[in-house]
Amino acid sequence: MNVRAARDLVVRDVEVADCRGVDVLVRDGIVTAVAPGLCAPSSADVLDGRGGALLPGLHDHHIHLHALAAERDSVRCGPPALRTADDLASKLDAVPGQGWIRGVGYSEDVAGLLDCSSLDALHSQRPVRIQHRSGAVWFLNSVAAALTGLATADHPGVERDERGNPTGRVWRADTWLRDRLPDVGPPSLADVGAELARYGITGLTDATPDLTPSTLDHLRISHADGSVPQRIRVLGAPLDYTSSSATFAPGPYKIVLADSGLPDLDDLAATIRRAHTAGRAVAVHCVSREAFAILLAVLTEVGSVPGDRIEHGALIPAESIDDIRQLGLQVVTQPGFLADRGDAYLRDVAPCDLADLYRCRSLLDGGVALALSSDAPYGPADPWAVITAAVARTCPTGDVVGKTERIAATTALERCLTPLDDPGGIPRSVRTGAPADLVLLDRPLHDALAAPTAEAVRATVIGGRIVHHIR
Repeated sequence: MNVRAARDLVVRDVEVADCRGVDVLVRDGIVTAVAPGLCAPSSADVLDGRGGALLPGLHDHHIHLHALAAERDSVRCGPPALRTADDLASKLDAVPGQGWIRGVGYSEDVAGLLDCSSLDALHSQRPVRIQHRSGAVWFLNSVAAALTGLATADHPGVERDERGNPTGRVWRADTWLRDRLPDVGPPSLADVGAELARYGITGLTDATPDLTPSTLDHLRISHADGSVPQRIRVLGAPLDYTSSSATFAPGPYKIVLADSGLPDLDDLAATIRRAHTAGRAVAVHCVSREAFAILLAVLTEVGSVPGDRIEHGALIPAESIDDIRQLGLQVVTQPGFLADRGDAYLRDVAPCDLADLYRCRSLLDGGVALALSSDAPYGPADPWAVITAAVARTCPTGDVVGKTERIAATTALERCLTPLDDPGGIPRSVRTGAPADLVLLDRPLHDALAAPTAEAVRATVIGGRIVHHIR
């Protein structure tokens, strides 16, 4: 990534808040003037906006940076790349090398719910681990199961059959599994940082739970050395984690309500109380109706604090929207899943539940604070694709999932412009005194929102530094 030094910067001839022909002056990482015909220091860098819109940089309020980087070196094991068991077997057999094979993006549409036996039938020579596209479970073949010691493992995420033998499915145990794999170190995040800058993203919330000290430190270093220049909030940081940096800091405390093992209500209440006592709000992974009911019951008992948020909110009953509003909870959701796998939802989700799936419009109409995000790599990382999905709610087959939940493109964009520390809050704006986290488009905003695409992004500025620029 070509990161230019933070000097005075003037962006000429841009559209700001529907006003065209505006100039914007940036000094010391702060917007210091917004007006037509500004006089700028002769030493300032000049960025010719050519009449394009200048916006605050986009924020992705739920992403998994290390998983996104690792995906780039993994085998795609699901649609649209692969659609049948024979496709998957051929793909695994063709992977070069002799060691471990890491697969991602698997869907039951390809070869059913995998286990040791069915994965052995596809590839038995090398150790194979394949992650379901939800990120909730890994499937291991027999070679991989032996190398990771599944037979003697005591982790609750290691699934066993009625005779006590491991099935090869490992649920919500990424850190445990990683500790039993060859130590190759964390992947470089430089390509991920550059990709997100190309999308116009200037702020990120890493939503990976229970980060180890080494993984957390790698995130911090990757930010400090410019590999990931975006401002970062970290949900998986321990409750006692502190940071002296304003651009890399803990966010609400991540709690996963895993459908493979929902928590005891008293245990969940105790965890939330600990987080609140430590001065952290909570960010609770919640994708099922059962998990949502548990969370609502517990928060009604223990109380909520500003910043408490529901991650995903995949199924929210209409009758609970007012409860969410009264508790002051924010919902960070991912309509991009509809574009990515909406056909599977139409097939597998009960018809009575489809109206509750990844709500947007009804939450906003009900006064609930809403933010959009990607959940990449499990959903599409491109925020412009997420905006399109929120507007159209069209699945790969062309069918629409929840037509009444559509929102306008302007509204969808605003839900990507909210502060990292207040994802459901008031959208940021290009104004005097604001941090110079900016995205320059190659066209006016009206034209950009008529057909949202990352191709419209000409330049991205973070803290006054140009981190991406297409001339």
